[in-house]
Amino acid sequence: MGASLMSTHSHHSGTHHSHVDPAADRRWLSIALGLIVVFMAVEVAAGFLIHSLALLADAGHMMSDAAALALAIGASVLAQRPATTQWTFGFKRAEILSAAINGVALLVVSALVLISAVNRLVHPSVVRGSVLSVVAAVGVLVNIVAVLVVSRANGKNLNVRAASRHLLTDLAAFIGTLIAGVIITTTGFSRADSLASLVVVVLMLIAAWSLLRDSGRILLEVAPRGVDLNDIRQHLLEIEHVVEIHDLHVWVVTSDLPALSAHVVVEDSCFTDGHAPQILDQLQHCLAGHFDLEHSTFQLEAFGHREHEKTGH
Repeated sequence: MGASLMSTHSHHSGTHHSHVDPAADRRWLSIALGLIVVFMAVEVAAGFLIHSLALLADAGHMMSDAAALALAIGASVLAQRPATTQWTFGFKRAEILSAAINGVALLVVSALVLISAVNRLVHPSVVRGSVLSVVAAVGVLVNIVAVLVVSRANGKNLNVRAASRHLLTDLAAFIGTLIAGVIITTTGFSRADSLASLVVVVLMLIAAWSLLRDSGRILLEVAPRGVDLNDIRQHLLEIEHVVEIHDLHVWVVTSDLPALSAHVVVEDSCFTDGHAPQILDQLQHCLAGHFDLEHSTFQLEAFGHREHEKTGH
């Protein structure tokens, strides 16, 4: 009598996958990248011209925006490469590494801006508030357009979400810089420029934490958010002839590809009466229907097989 039966099941034509068009995503991301790069060059020139740390801080954040968009485009290209005997999932996790790199980049930029902002608070310089206001107002408009463009891409992709967070953070930063420009113009309080850059630092740190947290969960193969292993185990045990579930793992290969593997102990009769394939169908139907998990690998085992395994959990 066979002790175990392996089966894998992967389904990619479900409703939550069929609308994704990587080429269209790259097109929208490329348009946003062009907008950001052009305005970033203008902002750097203006920042040096009027000695505005807030504008230079925004430009540094925009540079991380541009890097986020460029990495998202590159990761999308890599993710489309087919799997090989060595890279069995292809390069689908390139987007996760890209998001993690973006998070680290935000931390570095925020540290540099923080140091400069504190120095400027102690030793303020003269800032032309009118120019600062105009440049910041244009920055608000550019970021609104970029956010709208990126919103056309696949929002389930972690890289696309990362780029969106970058842009939304930058939008909030430009609004703060615009307010600082108005304050400097009307009151002459030049430290408002440094205070605005500190707001940018806080926003960058929040965005960095979010990216590192989400990418870290995937890289460490933590179960997807909202997925309870005990709940999954209970549902699978309710299937007729299933005796026990062990070695149950749920992880995320990439942002839109959760996966599950488990050893399923079934009644010995399932191997003698040919009922094992029906058990597999029921297991996979249960996961897809209750938990939206459509990439699964099961090992069906006779009751005595677990005694031959060194570990089980």
